[in-house]
Amino acid sequence: MPVDYRLAPPIAARLLGLGLAVLGLTVLVATMLVIGFALPPVIVTVTMAVSVVGVVVLGFLLTRKAYVVRLSEDGYVVRFVRGAGLKQGRWADVEDAVTTRVAGAPCVVLRHRSGASTTIPVELVAGDREEFVRALQDHLDRGHGLRRLN
Repeated sequence: MPVDYRLAPPIAARLLGLGLAVLGLTVLVATMLVIGFALPPVIVTVTMAVSVVGVVVLGFLLTRKAYVVRLSEDGYVVRFVRGAGLKQGRWADVEDAVTTRVAGAPCVVLRHRSGASTTIPVELVAGDREEFVRALQDHLDRGHGLRRLN
């Protein structure tokens, strides 16, 4: 069964804030069009209603559905990370996982046998960073046929 690691709350809040700004700008443009071209005021009302629904849907998606990393028995998928490198891969293709700092941010780098890599900034992942790294390493070990004794 896949394990999803969601967006960290501060990152989700930033994205929601960006969404609010875009929707607010949309309402402003609709209002200016209604005033400037004497259009029916219902256009502003509909735009505002759609924007409120958009904020609720965006908030739900960012807090409940959006994940940064999905770990499964076969491999992994990374989303919302620019410059991550390979966005998905099979555990069998991953040589090892190392922790490092990229541009001052703590990251996990999955190095592939092909020479490619996947970089995951752990600050984007909600929850305990150490637990995330341990889970990732456990999935990698199982993908290589290793079992850890607890």
